[in-house]
Amino acid sequence: MSRKLLALFTALLLLLALATYVYYRRTLAAVPVDPYALVPNDAVLVLSTQDHPTLVRRLQETGLWDNLTAVRYFQQSAGHLALADSLTGGTSRRRTGLLGLLGRKLVITSIHVTGPAVFDVLYQIPLTRVSEYRQVRSLLETLGRDPRYRLTTRDYEDHEFSVLTERSSETSLTVLNYRNHLLISTNPGLVEAVVRRVAHPDEPTVLTPFGATDLLRVRGMDATLMVNYRRLPQFLDVLFRPEAHGQFDHLAGLVSEGLLGMKVIGSRVQLQGFSNPETAKGALQQRLRGQRALPLGLTPMMSMRTALLLHLAANPARTWPRPAGARADSLGNGAALDSLRATFGGEMAIAYLAAPAASSRLGRLAFVHCPTPARTQRWLALLRRLNNNSPSFTNVGPYQVHPVGFAEEAVLGPLLNPAQPNAVEARPGASVVVGNYLVLSDQLTLNGYLADVVAGRTWSQNPSQVAFLQETLPRARLSILVDTRNSWNALLGVLTEERRAGLLRNEALFKRFPQMAMQLVPADNESVPDAQYFTQLLLRHPDLGPATAHPGVAAANGRVLTFKHPLTGMPTLLPALGTRIPAVVVQDSVRALHYVSADNSVLWSDTLAGPAVGVQLLPGGGGVPGGLLAGAGNRLHLMGNEGAEILPFPLHLPDTVRATALLAGPGPAAPARLLVVTSSNELLLLDAKGRLFSGWQPKRLDFPLAGLPAVFSVNSRDVVFVPLQNGYVYAYDQQGNLFPGFPLSMGARLAGGVLVQPGATLSRTQLKMVNQHGELITFSLSGDIISRKRVATWSRTARFQLVPAQRANTCVVIREDGNQLDVYLPNQPGPLVTQRFVTSGPKPVQFFDFGKGRLLVAITEPGPGQVFLYDAKGRLLGGAPVPSTGSGVGLSYDATSDSYQLVRIVGRELRRTELKVGLP
Repeated sequence: MSRKLLALFTALLLLLALATYVYYRRTLAAVPVDPYALVPNDAVLVLSTQDHPTLVRRLQETGLWDNLTAVRYFQQSAGHLALADSLTGGTSRRRTGLLGLLGRKLVITSIHVTGPAVFDVLYQIPLTRVSEYRQVRSLLETLGRDPRYRLTTRDYEDHEFSVLTERSSETSLTVLNYRNHLLISTNPGLVEAVVRRVAHPDEPTVLTPFGATDLLRVRGMDATLMVNYRRLPQFLDVLFRPEAHGQFDHLAGLVSEGLLGMKVIGSRVQLQGFSNPETAKGALQQRLRGQRALPLGLTPMMSMRTALLLHLAANPARTWPRPAGARADSLGNGAALDSLRATFGGEMAIAYLAAPAASSRLGRLAFVHCPTPARTQRWLALLRRLNNNSPSFTNVGPYQVHPVGFAEEAVLGPLLNPAQPNAVEARPGASVVVGNYLVLSDQLTLNGYLADVVAGRTWSQNPSQVAFLQETLPRARLSILVDTRNSWNALLGVLTEERRAGLLRNEALFKRFPQMAMQLVPADNESVPDAQYFTQLLLRHPDLGPATAHPGVAAANGRVLTFKHPLTGMPTLLPALGTRIPAVVVQDSVRALHYVSADNSVLWSDTLAGPAVGVQLLPGGGGVPGGLLAGAGNRLHLMGNEGAEILPFPLHLPDTVRATALLAGPGPAAPARLLVVTSSNELLLLDAKGRLFSGWQPKRLDFPLAGLPAVFSVNSRDVVFVPLQNGYVYAYDQQGNLFPGFPLSMGARLAGGVLVQPGATLSRTQLKMVNQHGELITFSLSGDIISRKRVATWSRTARFQLVPAQRANTCVVIREDGNQLDVYLPNQPGPLVTQRFVTSGPKPVQFFDFGKGRLLVAITEPGPGQVFLYDAKGRLLGGAPVPSTGSGVGLSYDATSDSYQLVRIVGRELRRTELKVGLP
């Protein structure tokens, strides 16, 4: 072949490749893939998440994460990932990339029933970068080279599947990359269903019934859950014995599919959204349509032993009327039953009581509302005579238990007693009227239930249950309430054998949220075409801790956490992983230190020996892990995520020492330096491993401290800077020796803090202080005065102090003279803020600098318990002070919403407020 012909063929090949690429980009790749179009339509549940760091953090804060990671499936997956991580090098970067692959992507997990008593899961993970595709490809190939796995490929309808098989168990994982959407499942049939699904792109998706609704866009939403109620009975067959969930199959006939948004909030998981009414002929929805939702009126008469309550806002006679052609019986039982049913109201329920053992029979109670109890009792008496029942009755407290001779189904309808093949007709045996409700059950169950009611062991008398009911919806058409602690034995009795073993393994996870509620509220006008049920699923852990959370008032625009004891000191803000909202540490009047998460829940509490000082995050280094550092009494504490002490802490100081201040210096390569100020005006320097430095055992000062000392590092040299009230400042090394040029006189007495601006050398490290002549003095660690600048007019009664900014390299100068307080910025001639007060005494001042002109000054007035917040132009935020009984406030800035997060103490309350403030 000639060179010209070869060049021509090469050019044609390149042109064809270019044309193919352009066609792909302009046609196929230009049309985005709807991720829900890749979910097979037979999914029972579809879970969607797009902010996995936040979701994991909230699961960790609620304690649910520890329960989830104990599940066998999770442990097996984690083991495979750890193996792959070790085979690919085991570097920290690879581990981070592997576990961080989900990131903030829309990841969809769907559950499908794939056979008798079998369900499988399909995962969908988008790949947004070429590096992620290579990462997944490398992971599969690495595991395929390991002798414990086998990697193969196969084609299915022009799509290539990668199959990773574990040789020991022959379980496999099928992977398909469809247009940069990774489909993964242990059941190859689900991945094949995806291929068949994409062949019909015009078919409706699982979310088509909900139109353009996207609950993931709602602020604070952690995930969404789509429920296919039509396939729910099939899914329940996998978990329970078929005869155990007949009632739930009937109740599922209210709705066809639902879309719920999930929020993990402190001690509860809340799912709220909408469900579409069932349109199938003969479904329960057609019978209940038009009947209004009702509140749960059974609260005062529900036993604390209740395991499950099914509450339905339905009138039995209207919902299940007697057939028009029903033949009358000779005794008149049918007419009497119809008359009895006519006395019922629009509320009925069935309750199951806790079983003493898994093999025990469940106590069952049927409730129906009776607006006129006397009328109901007259028809019950007539039915007893017609059925030749004994006229005798049993007294349990003030209640009379009478025998009955009819089945529950005869008066309450088939819902509460669904017919099963070969089932024996159940007869209640006895009845009792409690308040405005008729209760049907057997004699033994009724006696035990009434004993609870007489003794006051009911929901309305239990604070935890009352708090739970207050979080449920006030009225609903259907309410299902579960107490997992009472229902444990019942579940063991109705689960299939395989699922029973799994439940026993994951008992802690199941009992994590002992209070559960599922509610459906119909639309006000069910006749409109787009009418939907408002749906709520609530999983709640009772608040057994030291505080109760509740929303703040409308003007506060925030949240409130009420503690059992008054709070003291000031809140300390700490960064929280995965969120811009900080965590908070506070202490109460009984010396208990509380760690409050960004979601406003108390994660742990620990009682200390005295007031907490120096509360801060200690970075890890030198073999000592990071944690929360605090001093109290003669001990220094370092606490981990669960509040437990991190060894070698607590560090014990001499018995006569009481810590009044605690500072930590950075030490990434060595244990952090800890500087303790004692109540006897002494300094103690040690490291985070508890080793004391010579010359600091302890070091007594000749004069009281003018303000907090400072501990920092300059060119790997430890520096302890100490200002004294007599006007002299000292700079020590870690052996307690003075640096050359010190002590250094500031020319007048001192008060307030010091601003440290570290440099590469001692001479380039600058410090700033203000003396009582109003001079702002800048000097270096070599002992040289760099500059003096008078900030404000001096007088004999004036008092000056420097306030450094929190987390910034700036400061303000405070001048107090009588009842007037002035705040000066060093680079401005006049005062930024001038405030006159009625009360006397110290008024703590805090300075916050968030950069780009976002300055805030907080002045706390302890007498009336209020704080004044001023911006960079001296304007009072909100036009008035806000309540604050602490010695200061916490403040952070969120750039995404251009708002401040204000945290303050008001008595027993910890209040968070979001201040919408733009740039000054």
